[in-house]
Amino acid sequence: MALFIVACIATGNQSRAAEFSFGDGTGKNEACIACHGNQEKVDSKNYINPTSFGHTTHAKFGCTTCHDTIASNHPNGKSVASTTRCDDCHGDIITQYSASIHATKASCSGCHNPHRVFKPGEISAIEMNKQCAGCHDTNKITASHAQWLPQAGVHLGAISCVTCHSKAENYVITIYIAKRADSDPEQKPELASFEELKKRSGSDSIQYLIDRNRDSYISLDELRKFNRDSANQDLYLKAILTPVKPTHSFQTFDNRWDCTFCHASGPEIMQTSYLSFPEQNGTFQQIAVEKGAAMDALHAIPNFYLMGSTRNGLLNKLGLLIIIGGMVMPVGHGFFRFLSRKNRQ
Repeated sequence: MALFIVACIATGNQSRAAEFSFGDGTGKNEACIACHGNQEKVDSKNYINPTSFGHTTHAKFGCTTCHDTIASNHPNGKSVASTTRCDDCHGDIITQYSASIHATKASCSGCHNPHRVFKPGEISAIEMNKQCAGCHDTNKITASHAQWLPQAGVHLGAISCVTCHSKAENYVITIYIAKRADSDPEQKPELASFEELKKRSGSDSIQYLIDRNRDSYISLDELRKFNRDSANQDLYLKAILTPVKPTHSFQTFDNRWDCTFCHASGPEIMQTSYLSFPEQNGTFQQIAVEKGAAMDALHAIPNFYLMGSTRNGLLNKLGLLIIIGGMVMPVGHGFFRFLSRKNRQ
């Protein structure tokens, strides 16, 4: 499973974290990155991408916070062990994870790259699921879910694993720009990269490919226009249900077997949604989407209409007036007959 809350260094053992300066990474990592950030000086195993690492909270603490056994003659053919452990800062998460069935199967580094640890909202759901696929064969997972879940491939392509197998207070629909060649709902979508989208946007921010009025807010109409634009025939918008803040208590929860966990009725279907754009540093930036029937705007389910998704407010009011008008005569007539009942005796 993906253990992405490790990105939040501020949680956990605060006394340990308080020992270190929590500003930016300036002056803390340059000596290490001079070699480890250069692919000509180190092999792929020891290479650290300076751009993605510089965005992490770990970079703000500095390399030597964890790698505190670096000798003056480093490297000199010697590896550098890390004496700092994850539970030195993330004690509460370690306690939570220890109760999970995964605790004896995978260590923190089995799912987390400490040099590329981001907040949950900065990681794509596709990448979250890749962490799980490192141990869990996707074909076997699909087959096991198909024993009780109709169209298992479609469903698993529309959620992250931690949506069902992790506790979270809130869930949102996260929308990504994916490549049309992989638009089969049962195939793993391939998301468009920052570089690919930047070629389209030119000097503008890539968010303006969809946010046409540049108000940093995505309307349902803007989603529809992007899908219908002939210039975007090779792209489509992929929606995935993701938890806002997944936990590390991985298990199978009883209420996840219930269709209404995802397929709610009433106002709950108008869920909070975000459009997630790739950033140059490897993270994703989320922009709020207008509340409403986002899935209908994406045409995510062919030949499907969500009742009320195209409701006209004016027609609702006119219909209410017609009903009230129609009730005036019978109700008024009955009311006056009641008042004049003594006169008829």
